[in-house]
Amino acid sequence: MGAARRAGGILGDVGRPFQQVDVFSDTPYRGNPVAVVLDAAGLDDEAMQRFARWTNLSETTFVLPPRSPEADYRVRIFTPVGELPFAGHPTLGSCHAWLAAGGRPRRAGSPVQECRAGLIRLRRTPMGLAFAAPPLVRSGPVDEALVARIALLLRIEREAIVDAQWVDNGPGWVAVLLADAEAVLALHPGFVDLDLGVVGPSPPGSPAAFEVRAFFPKDGATVEDPVTGSLNASLADWLLRTGRATAPYVVSQGTALGRAGRVHLSRDEAGTIWVAGATVTCLRGEVEL
Repeated sequence: MGAARRAGGILGDVGRPFQQVDVFSDTPYRGNPVAVVLDAAGLDDEAMQRFARWTNLSETTFVLPPRSPEADYRVRIFTPVGELPFAGHPTLGSCHAWLAAGGRPRRAGSPVQECRAGLIRLRRTPMGLAFAAPPLVRSGPVDEALVARIALLLRIEREAIVDAQWVDNGPGWVAVLLADAEAVLALHPGFVDLDLGVVGPSPPGSPAAFEVRAFFPKDGATVEDPVTGSLNASLADWLLRTGRATAPYVVSQGTALGRAGRVHLSRDEAGTIWVAGATVTCLRGEVEL
């Protein structure tokens, strides 16, 4: 298809295969959608950003030929306002769309995705596609002044925050731990001016071990992400390392938004954290770009 691309304006050139994939749910419209443009060769940054702004989803991805000989395909990941080096649910959704469009990994069952954060390994599991968590670019405790400010942003008492940690694997996440899932679901934050994850343990015997919510700023308002792979990947590093979780475990996210996201976390013998979830195509066709 690449030879058929025509030079010209940013939009309106030629139809390109497109899928919109719901991630972290096996039921359509209960997870987190990602828009995936397949065969994005020839699109420039402005075209990608404009389309991502138009979809107005948390992320839109563009699948390209790999540059690394070890990768099967390359993706660029855009929010409505900028490009991300890595994001979790777009990784699973892009892999789902690439495979559904006939993509064949060099190693059967083990695709390798290239993105700005580097090479991301994927694999099929009984819980769905899984990606290997990338290394953190920032970790460690959060200074007290920022913890106090986060409490104000969340409209809770400082004492309600059990612990806080930088868990940044690309998007910029800082995370806080609350006493329980009920406290997480009760949040009604004000304007959150940073990428903030909140986690709390569920009661013993619950189907999910933790409830998670993710907030970030957009156009001067606070937006809640329905289900967040990158955040859960880095939260797992923190929760497992501190003994607050035991792998494998399941996270519930999106409850406050009427979604039913389920994120499956595991750790292999080499210590790699894997993030898995169901994926389902909700839209398929072509887009004019």
